[in-house]
Amino acid sequence: MARKKTRRNFILSSIAVASGIAGAKAIEQHDREIAAAPNNQAAATVKMPERLLGKTGVKVPIFGLGGAGQTPLSQQGREAEAAAQIERAIKLGIRYFDTAAEYGPSEENLGKVLPPYRSRIFLATKTSARDRDGAWRDLEQSLKRLKTDRLDLWQLHHISFQTELDQIFSTKGAIKAIEEAKQQKIIRFSGITGHHEPAIIVAGLERYPFDTTLISLNAAEKHHPRSFVTSALPVAKAKNIGVIAMKIPAYGKLFQNGVLDGMHQAMGYTLSLPGVHCCVIAADSVKQLEENFKVAPAFKPLNKTEMAALEKRTAAAWQENTFFRQWT
Repeated sequence: MARKKTRRNFILSSIAVASGIAGAKAIEQHDREIAAAPNNQAAATVKMPERLLGKTGVKVPIFGLGGAGQTPLSQQGREAEAAAQIERAIKLGIRYFDTAAEYGPSEENLGKVLPPYRSRIFLATKTSARDRDGAWRDLEQSLKRLKTDRLDLWQLHHISFQTELDQIFSTKGAIKAIEEAKQQKIIRFSGITGHHEPAIIVAGLERYPFDTTLISLNAAEKHHPRSFVTSALPVAKAKNIGVIAMKIPAYGKLFQNGVLDGMHQAMGYTLSLPGVHCCVIAADSVKQLEENFKVAPAFKPLNKTEMAALEKRTAAAWQENTFFRQWT
């Protein structure tokens, strides 16, 4: 018990300087800027649809900002671009921010901008550690980089093999860190993520009452012989687990060679899948972020005929657009 208190005190003392009065003043200034600036009127009035994130009972916007991939957030030497993108996301009304301990400088970049808005955002990060002590080290470092004393969601990152699950659920496994951190209210919810093998994600969901899962779901994924759409998603839906979708445009490949026409189709398909609550998409630039954002408020669920039409368009190119399934 003494060790747990020490961890909690360490985290709180590391964050104290970044919080408090300065944060409150920054939020007030942010509100004044939105109210005063004509070019921000849309951000202040246009609202994204929100959905309950499964059994968490928390409402989240259907579109969030991803912190990895082709984005300055996760690339060294692009701090100014990253800050501009995060600040623009806040002004647009984006509240869901996704990152991970191993996404390069992503957590640090988010930590430079998000603290003043902490009370109004949903902050999610991940650990790739499979053991308790390693997971705790990741958590402590993530909190320091993000300049916060708590996470809305902490996830076990890219689980791909049965051996990983066995280690996670062993007596000294990472699940112990999740349980301890949740008990200490350092994290609100726990999740499991993966883009390699749906059966492993299903096994994890069957083995432990995770609050969420972050999985690959796009218009080409349906054609994969081991599809997250047809296997992991129904299990999560049956258990009322919050489902966050990733790999929506397959790193932009779905827009090449006329497979899909644009983000309105990619996001429209994924968000129309039964059981999906939101999606996270990274952006190359502020301009691309703004273009992606425009799709979310205009989203209307697609009907079966429209879904089938998009699946038909991806049928001949699904292998090129699910290339990430090889990654572990």
